[in-house]
Amino acid sequence: MDKNEKSKKQVPLRLSPSLYNKLAAWAEDDFRSVNGQIEFLLTESVKKRYGKNALTDDEGDKG
Repeated sequence: MDKNEKSKKQVPLRLSPSLYNKLAAWAEDDFRSVNGQIEFLLTESVKKRYGKNALTDDEGDKG
């Protein structure tokens, strides 16, 4: 696999201030960055929708 295929994609995201504040507080409780929290939540949602094996080890959150 070449380097570009393994790098993470950048996605611009617009959030309301209230949603951002809730995510930031949740992230702090879980000792994550806001970006890490969003990635974790999206990963969990995909696993819930498509099954635990939906993402390969290098695509999912490892911690």
